[in-house]
Amino acid sequence: MAKVTITQDQLTPRLQTALGADLVAVVLYGSAARPAGATGDATTGATSAGGVAPSGARNILVLVRTLTPSALRSVARTTHEWIAAGHPAPLIMTEGEWRTSRDIFAIEVADILERHEVLVGALPTGVAAVDPAHLRHQLEFEAMGKLLAIRQGILAADGDPARELQLLAATKSAVLVLFRTLLRLHGEPIPADAAEVVRRAAGRAGFDPAPFMRVLAHVTGTAAIPKGDADAVLTGYHQGIERFVAFVDAGS
Repeated sequence: MAKVTITQDQLTPRLQTALGADLVAVVLYGSAARPAGATGDATTGATSAGGVAPSGARNILVLVRTLTPSALRSVARTTHEWIAAGHPAPLIMTEGEWRTSRDIFAIEVADILERHEVLVGALPTGVAAVDPAHLRHQLEFEAMGKLLAIRQGILAADGDPARELQLLAATKSAVLVLFRTLLRLHGEPIPADAAEVVRRAAGRAGFDPAPFMRVLAHVTGTAAIPKGDADAVLTGYHQGIERFVAFVDAGS
């Protein structure tokens, strides 16, 4: 049986119907959205910062005034159909949580503020840029967590090249978020091209960008990694993340 999916144009009115007056805003953020303040059509143009075309996976923030289990259940089917279309589950927060989340979700808030499109409603005012100290703290935590998760994935793959390639593809987006955050911490503009994000982060942290470039090409379909190369690419990828974690932990 084919999966039931929905498009972005179908998502927003269904959220409006389900959440009613409690809905504050529906916001597209991440690589599929225009940079804050930009004009023009975000659905056209070159490859986005996340390394996928803007027509690919889309991140959605849903802000509400109040949130109950009943409200969550009212959007459950819509959420399932959105995920089935290849998108991450929407990030659903109350307006109050959004206003007070800059310290513990500094990376996410910084990404959203920098690159977003309001599809319905309006983002609450008064949420300023995140504190660099909060951003650095979360980067250290997330980078170490990603390194440990990759090691667990290597154990689970047990030398199977297909599973190693799946691990590399599955971690690509999260690793790019870490790289963008490092550049943001150092006051660098975030390149729109994922490969340039890798190159700049590698130059600053001192790791070899080659394995990460191969993963980007593999995920986008430009140049698939042969199964015979999977172990070598994963080894270099792991070494790069290790170096990145050490650089961040040193406070550099």
